[in-house]
Amino acid sequence: MEEKNIDIKKINEKINKESAIIDLLSMELSKVIVGQKEMVDRLLVALLSDGHILLEGVPGLAKTLAISTLAKTIDANFSRLQFTPDLLPADILGTQIYSPKKESFSIKKGPIFSNFILADEINRAPAKVQSALLEAMQERQITIGDQSFKLEEPFLVMATQNPVEQEGTYPLPEAQVDRFMLKVMIDYPKKEEEKLIMRHNLAKEFPQAKNILKTESIISAREVVKEVYMDEKIEQYILDIIFATRNPEKNGLEKIKDFISFGGSPRASINLAKASKAFAFIKRRGYVIPEDVRAMCYDVLRHRIGLTYEAEAENITTEDIITELLNTVEIP
Repeated sequence: MEEKNIDIKKINEKINKESAIIDLLSMELSKVIVGQKEMVDRLLVALLSDGHILLEGVPGLAKTLAISTLAKTIDANFSRLQFTPDLLPADILGTQIYSPKKESFSIKKGPIFSNFILADEINRAPAKVQSALLEAMQERQITIGDQSFKLEEPFLVMATQNPVEQEGTYPLPEAQVDRFMLKVMIDYPKKEEEKLIMRHNLAKEFPQAKNILKTESIISAREVVKEVYMDEKIEQYILDIIFATRNPEKNGLEKIKDFISFGGSPRASINLAKASKAFAFIKRRGYVIPEDVRAMCYDVLRHRIGLTYEAEAENITTEDIITELLNTVEIP
């Protein structure tokens, strides 16, 4: 037992030292992005745990600005894809172009060949385009014709959905939404924050973030995040939460049994564990505590719990269900 404690102390010191880059990144991002602390934190969690993020919020809440600024601070390539109903998979992935002179085909790579991809209004494009992007997210490779290309690391997709209008949109199927590690809901800024945003935009020069890191720093930070210590009790806590979404009645949650049509998949357990480790790293801690799991629970489970008609009739949201789960499942 004593040896384990020494190890944790050692891990803690290492994490504390390595996580200094998070402070640098946060400082640089806050020069440009006012407020939205939660969105920035979740973006860093996704980046450090090699996951993708789905953002839902009304237009004008700095979603594009956040990821383009992050790309600038890390000296990475950034592509913005504006999804429209007439978009084709080739517009994203690339295509083969025939050269009559050479009498052969050459590959023209698409905008997906970047480190950071902003898929703006992903629910505006048809299923073919959505599945092309989601396949790239999962497999980390693209096939054009008979050639396959590995995507460069780090590779992060931030997709946005506008909840305001549903006309002319193609909602993402539940099974495909599962490929996003986190789903984050963004709200309007506070009055004081909006005053600052207004000033930034009226100033002679809009604040710019500096390039402070290389992509290699992020790749090595990811390796360090894997070393964050997670006790067996925390693993059990994560499993208890996920299993309670599948069988609420077996976990003392009979009252929400009729509101859940399906619970979290094994991806939910994996992503909750990864996100909790990354969150502990951001908090400069070498071990995961129950609060890390609880902090990440909403973002990891929000899009992984299916609601029944009864839930919708009674205006019960996935947030209400997750709150009920966290209040009932025993904390280690």
